[in-house]
Amino acid sequence: MLRILVLHGPNLNLLGRREPDQYGTISLSEINQQIKHLAQKENIEVEIFQSNSEGDLVDKIQEADGKFGAIVINPAAYTHTSVAIRDALLAVRIPMVEVHLSNIHGRDEFRRHSLLADIAIGQITGFGVESYLLGILGAVAHLKQPAVLPTSNNDTTRDKKRRRP
Repeated sequence: MLRILVLHGPNLNLLGRREPDQYGTISLSEINQQIKHLAQKENIEVEIFQSNSEGDLVDKIQEADGKFGAIVINPAAYTHTSVAIRDALLAVRIPMVEVHLSNIHGRDEFRRHSLLADIAIGQITGFGVESYLLGILGAVAHLKQPAVLPTSNNDTTRDKKRRRP
């Protein structure tokens, strides 16, 4: 069974009452319920974790090594600031999808730059809770693709985004 780790970054625990004009009125608990429903429908296992602490998120990413086929992460404000989260994701080499409830590219200039986008297999922004669901479906589709193998004996490189536990 495919296993996906879903990570929620800082302040997402305040969804439903935090800037409802920007993020809507859905709570994190309701988002998690929709994620679990999709996981059941797709016959995949998900583990969901939220933290306001960068270190806790880094720890969770490191603990995922060898246990999960993919990570779906909404790094929230850490999108623009966390080299530590980026380095953890690079270290474990687990395929990762970056998701955001709002369209970060249509917001403040500083929010438009992601430190994770170039190492993600994909980025989904602006669809509210659907961003998470689309991210999970994208991760599942990615994991179901055949792994890229070397084309010759001299080619020892592998697509590092395709590594599976």
